[in-house]
Amino acid sequence: MNVHKNARLTPHGRERIVRQLASGQTPKTVSEAAGVCPRTVRKWVDRYRREGLAGLRDRSSRPRRLRQPTPQTVVEEIERLRRQRWTGKQIAAETGVSPATVSRVLRRLGLNRLSALEPAEPVRRYERENPGELIHIDIKKLGRIGSVGHRITGRQPGVVNRHHGIGWEFVHVCIDDASRVAFVQVLVNQRKESAVAFFEAAVAYFAKLGIRVERVMTDNGSCYRSKTFRAACQRLGLRQSSQSPTPRGPTGRPSASSKPRFANGLMPAPTRTRINDPPKCSTGSIATIGIGHMVA
Repeated sequence: MNVHKNARLTPHGRERIVRQLASGQTPKTVSEAAGVCPRTVRKWVDRYRREGLAGLRDRSSRPRRLRQPTPQTVVEEIERLRRQRWTGKQIAAETGVSPATVSRVLRRLGLNRLSALEPAEPVRRYERENPGELIHIDIKKLGRIGSVGHRITGRQPGVVNRHHGIGWEFVHVCIDDASRVAFVQVLVNQRKESAVAFFEAAVAYFAKLGIRVERVMTDNGSCYRSKTFRAACQRLGLRQSSQSPTPRGPTGRPSASSKPRFANGLMPAPTRTRINDPPKCSTGSIATIGIGHMVA
């Protein structure tokens, strides 16, 4: 029930005036006690006689029947033009109805947004075929926890926060692209010496599992772009791939306002990548989708 703030009666108040009128009181007396007019009292009494207690509840003010509804042929024409990526104003000019009617019909059909015209893209999971073809390396910076915080003990005014200056921990993570096997170490910093030491430890760990690493992917961190890390890759015979500093193209999905307009006012269908095209991945990501079977 959504009763507005100035409502005089609620369903309980309507039931009360019905009971008062049934006890023998006049509509004028009941209306003066409830702060409404006698016509309102008679309205709720009539509804109670016809529908019972269910008639005293709130209901939509929308008419059950429209006097002049939009013809079905016009609705079908609006839907056909919309699926051709026409705008609301163009459809209104073509069909001879108002833009408000077009907007209302499109909202009812679920086509008021251009994204509804585009089918959902199939889920494509990017991964290498064999373990060791590509490993991802990244660093996660986490603050140290010395003791319980103020959420439990309560923060008292004037007390110095003993957690300030406690320092950070750097979690170096390496994940195999095919098998999703992970190797993690917590080091004191994220400098090139620590990155190289972790990199060599990760390669040795995968070697114990019978996996020969061929390529490593990193982000553009200074430790990974250093000459020391590149020399370690050359010494181990691995290729290094890093994220491009400047994206070559838009990474987001183009919106309706960014699509070009043509002389006839139509907008073209969005260009899609074919399923057989090589997938593009965002480099530097260490997110996993589960642990698969590792092939030796």
